[in-house]
Amino acid sequence: MLRLIVISGLFALISVAGAAQDTIRLDLGGYQVDAVVQGNDTLFIANLDEAVIQPRTNKPTNRDMRQYRRLVYNVKKVYPYAKLAGEKFGEVNAHMDSLKTKREQREYIKQIEKEILQQYEEDLKDLTLTQGRILIKLIDRETSQTSYEVVKDLRGSFQAALWQAVARIFGSNLKSEFDAAGEDRMVDEIMVLIEQGRL
Repeated sequence: MLRLIVISGLFALISVAGAAQDTIRLDLGGYQVDAVVQGNDTLFIANLDEAVIQPRTNKPTNRDMRQYRRLVYNVKKVYPYAKLAGEKFGEVNAHMDSLKTKREQREYIKQIEKEILQQYEEDLKDLTLTQGRILIKLIDRETSQTSYEVVKDLRGSFQAALWQAVARIFGSNLKSEFDAAGEDRMVDEIMVLIEQGRL
C-alpha cells in the first residue's frame, strides 16, 4: 500500500512539473503584453482596472442632470488643490519632525505658507462658496484630518479658531468631515471617476 502511495505521489509531481508555465513579454505593435506559454498554446494576460459598480437610480430629470454637471465642474475645479494640500501636508509633517526647536518649526511654516500664497492665492480667491465647501471636505478626504485640525496642527489653536470663525461667517465649517457613505456619496463617486481617468 505504501508503494502505491509513493508511486501516485511521483506521478502527481511529474504531471505538475510538466504543466509548468513560462511567462513571457511580447511586443505587439508597440504594446507590451504578458503571456503564459502552456504546451503549444500562448495565453495573453490582461490586467484590468478596478470596475466600480454604482447603484441605478430613477431616471434623472433635466434639473438633476444640471445639478450633477455643476457638481462635477466644482469637484474638478478644487480636486487639484485638495491633492496638493494632501501632498504638502505630508511633506510638511515629515520635515517638521526633523526640526528641533519650535522657532525653526514656526519659521518653516511661515516660509511654506508664503510660498503657497504666492503660487495659489489668486486662484483660491476665485473659488465660489460652494467650491470652498467642497474643498474643505476634500482636504479631509486627502489628509484624514479636518481643515480645522490641519490649521491647528500647523498654526496653533488661536489661528484655527480665528479661521473657523471666518468660515462660519460665510456659512462654511472647517470642522466638516468627508462622509463618503452619506451626504458626500455623490462627490466620492465623482472623485473615483476622476482618479480612474473616466471623467
